[in-house]
Amino acid sequence: MKKALIFQGGWDGHEPVLVSKRFADLLQKHDYEVKISDTLDCLADAEELKTLDLIVSCWTMGEIDHKYVVNLSEAVGSGVGLAGCHGGMCDSFRQNTEWQFITGGQWISHPGGDGIEYTVNICHGSSPITEGLEDFPVCSEHYYLHIDPAIEVLATTRFPSVNYYHISNKPVDMPVAWTKFWGNGRVFYTSLGHHDDVFEKSPQAQILMERGMLWAGEGKQYAIDHNLTTERFINNAKMY
Repeated sequence: MKKALIFQGGWDGHEPVLVSKRFADLLQKHDYEVKISDTLDCLADAEELKTLDLIVSCWTMGEIDHKYVVNLSEAVGSGVGLAGCHGGMCDSFRQNTEWQFITGGQWISHPGGDGIEYTVNICHGSSPITEGLEDFPVCSEHYYLHIDPAIEVLATTRFPSVNYYHISNKPVDMPVAWTKFWGNGRVFYTSLGHHDDVFEKSPQAQILMERGMLWAGEGKQYAIDHNLTTERFINNAKMY
């Protein structure tokens, strides 16, 4: 049985308890043993983290001990998957650039606030995560992010949708969902999920998240099957 850790907390406005329960239920449906932690101290033991198949972040804002980020970096680098949504992963720890490097992006604005109607455009390609999915509407926060150019974009949305200073620039297709690699580990993110009910109102959003978590959670076994080590990633130079 695969093992997953969900750490939940931070700003209550993103309903971390409800979202974490939803994600736990989805994973348990696929025979995952799931532990939910209300404290970041669950990241204190790097070797323990490496026994997991998947880590799911549901923590908005706040601060984190940098050693915990180093531990998570090592665990994901070894093959443990990392997944999350909305501010629960890409607005977790605004002051920690290593966290942003791992996850692939950082929220910077949601022009117009909540209740913005927009379209999620699926990028059809090689990823099984988007197989069979079509474009779909969402009514929620419209996330504008700074992103890692190395990500593989799975879905986008068009900006601008409301007036703000950014409209002086050309329209852009902002990533909504992506994957990337961190060492041997797989990372998945979707900006959907401001409130738990987004996954009810837009079932495709839940399908993206479910498939993304499963894809990320398969990376550890792949690393084992292909005898992948972390030796080629080790560098003692100052990185942050």
